[in-house]
Amino acid sequence: MQSKNKTIKKASWISIIGNAILSVLKIVFGLISGSLAVVADGIDSASDIVTSVITLITARIMNRPPDMRHPYGYEKADTIATKVLSFIIFFAGAQLAISTFVKLIENKVSTMPSEIAIYVTVISIAGKLGLALYQFKVGKKVNSSMLIANAKNMQNDVIISLSVLAGLIFTFVFELPILDTIIALGVSGWIMYVAFKIFMQTNVELMDGVEDTNVYKEVFSIVEKIEEIHNPHHVRIRQINNTYLIAMDIEVDAEMSVKDAHDVAHKLDAQIRKDLGNVYDILIHVEPLGTENRDECFGVSSEDFK
Repeated sequence: MQSKNKTIKKASWISIIGNAILSVLKIVFGLISGSLAVVADGIDSASDIVTSVITLITARIMNRPPDMRHPYGYEKADTIATKVLSFIIFFAGAQLAISTFVKLIENKVSTMPSEIAIYVTVISIAGKLGLALYQFKVGKKVNSSMLIANAKNMQNDVIISLSVLAGLIFTFVFELPILDTIIALGVSGWIMYVAFKIFMQTNVELMDGVEDTNVYKEVFSIVEKIEEIHNPHHVRIRQINNTYLIAMDIEVDAEMSVKDAHDVAHKLDAQIRKDLGNVYDILIHVEPLGTENRDECFGVSSEDFK
C-alpha cells in the first residue's frame, strides 16, 4: 500500500511539473504570437495542474491506516477523487463548447499572426502525449482509477492541441479559420462524453458492486477445490479501489468440531487469496450442512450461474 501511494505521488509530481512547463510555454508564446487559441490551450494545461494536486492530496489520504470511523481504510478516496476529476474534465469540455458555440453564432473570424504558435503547439502535443502515456502506464501498474482518469484527461488535452494545430494550419494554408471553431466544438463534445464515462464507471464501486461479475464464478470454482465445503451461498463481493472484499456462507458437516470448521474456513480463505489475488478481506460464515435459508434476498449462490 505504501509503495502504491509513493508511486502515485511520484506520478502526480511529474504531472504537475510537466503541465506547469507546457502551460507557461503556451501562454507566453501564445501572447507573443497573438494566438488566443494557444493561450486558451495553455490555460487548459494549467487546469491539469489542479487535477494533479487533487491526485497528490488523495494519495496522502489513502495512506492513512483504518480507524474506528473508517474500519475499511481510506482506499475509496481514489474513487471519490476520480469523481471530482470527471467533473473538472466535463467542465473544461463544456466551457470549450460554450465559447466555440458563441464564436460560431457571432461569426467571428480567427486569425493567427505568427507561425511560432504552430511550433509551440507541436511541442505541447508531444509533451502531453508523453505525460498521458506515463500516467496511464503507472495507473494500470498500481490499479489506480484516479491516475487512469488523469491520463484520459491528458489524452483529451492532446486532442485539444491537435484541434488548435488543425485550426492554425487551416488558417495559414487553406485560409479557412472557421473550421478551427467547428473542430473545437466537436472536440468539446467528445471531452464531455469521456468525462461522463469516467463518472459512470466509478458508480459501481461507490454502490458496493463489481464491474466484472465473473469474479463470482472464480470464487465458486475455488470453493469446489475444498472437499469439506458444501453449498457456498449468500456470497457478496464488492470493490474497494482495485481489491475485492468477499463475504460468504458455507456449509460443513454438522458433526465437525468448531476447530475443524475454523480450519476449513481458514483453508478457503488462503486458497481464495492465492488464486484470486487483489483481495482486501474475506468474511466466511460457517453453517451446519442443510441449514441454508432459501429466502435470503441478498447475495449470490452457485445456482445463479447454472
